[in-house]
Amino acid sequence: MIEVYVDGASAGNPGPSGAGVFIKADGNLIRSSMPLGMLTNHEAEFEALIHALTLCNEHNFRTLSIRTDSQLVSSAVDNRYVKNKVYQPYLTRSLALVDQFDLCFIKWIPSSKNKNADELARKAIQLNTA
Repeated sequence: MIEVYVDGASAGNPGPSGAGVFIKADGNLIRSSMPLGMLTNHEAEFEALIHALTLCNEHNFRTLSIRTDSQLVSSAVDNRYVKNKVYQPYLTRSLALVDQFDLCFIKWIPSSKNKNADELARKAIQLNTA
């Protein structure tokens, strides 16, 4: 099972945003920072998940354990439902990707356990403003 840590961050809400993805795969580490432009924090969190799922698909990973410190994203994907319709397009894109894997779990973790992805997301914000 591939361990995938995701985090989205924004400097302002909305503001310059970034996605951070940290993947542990068969003894290898994959790190990705992706500038996202002007988004809210919740939008950045969804975009981080979408970016991670896309990376995992490109690497032909089939079984994923995804960890996020966003309760909104974790709950929305688990329940396949989001109350605030603003996030529905993000959830729809996320689920379309999730469904391409043989097995995909998502789990909420505290921010203190998501430091690698957080660092990568903050780095991506800096790339936005550079």
